[in-house]
Amino acid sequence: VRHSESGAPYLIAQHVAPHVHVVNAGDGRHAHPTQGLLDMYTIRHYKKDFSNLTVAIVGDVLHSRVARSDIHALTTLGCAEVRVVGPKTLVPADMAQMGVRVCHTLEEGIKDCDVVIMLRLQNERMSGALLPSSQEFFRSFGLTPEKLALAKPDAIVMHPGPINRGVEIDSAVVDGAQSVILPQVTFGIAVRMAVMGIVAGNDA
Repeated sequence: VRHSESGAPYLIAQHVAPHVHVVNAGDGRHAHPTQGLLDMYTIRHYKKDFSNLTVAIVGDVLHSRVARSDIHALTTLGCAEVRVVGPKTLVPADMAQMGVRVCHTLEEGIKDCDVVIMLRLQNERMSGALLPSSQEFFRSFGLTPEKLALAKPDAIVMHPGPINRGVEIDSAVVDGAQSVILPQVTFGIAVRMAVMGIVAGNDA
């Protein structure tokens, strides 16, 4: 179930027969568990051990259910440091309580990172002037090859999609050698098939 209201899958689960499984495919700003699973699988595939990793989650964290699921998963798996990066208007005030480091400049946020997860601007969820413009956001927080050079040389770049080229990420990064965005999408198919197999009773 995907729904614009937070908590919708949990409400539905309370009103179906006991043998019916409800999979949360994203609910409002709350969570996106299967995206969190596939993101962790992607990181594990390329980096193996979470305990030495520094991961930056960059962009519109305020409206992102992916960010919340990724933060929960990364801290649960013992990631060395999780950073949340974005303008003050797009980072929830309580983020530090989730055990993450909050950074309000991209340069600080991605310096020496092993993994950079970019998030799109969710303009459809915004009310009021949270940003001057998409162009201003790109100048300050858009990931370009020059800014990516601040991360570790073997850092990987991820994105849950859909991608807004020239807004949160430059095309040269999307299509560059450090991008694992296309494999991330492929892994997502396998991970979600596994979830459906488990809830259907096929543990294989």
